[in-house]
Amino acid sequence: ADESSGYESESAGGERIVAAAPGETRERQRRARTAFTSEQVCRLEKTFQRQKYLGASERRKLAASLQLSEIQIKTWFQNRRMKLKRQI
Repeated sequence: ADESSGYESESAGGERIVAAAPGETRERQRRARTAFTSEQVCRLEKTFQRQKYLGASERRKLAASLQLSEIQIKTWFQNRRMKLKRQI
């Protein structure tokens, strides 16, 4: 209940092929969707209001403070910019 769906981290490993055992068909498995906590989303939104793009060092610091990967931060910002673009 304290978690928000946030945004997907698709570019962080989107889909992968699972090796099939002999006689089985190959199937695609999607990477699990990242569930951001409400605190993480709030902090990401506040940062986004100040600046729409993060540099590498800013992304690294934010990722460390939120206990997320840099790729998750990068993807969240990409998705958030697209959301803003759709709203405009």
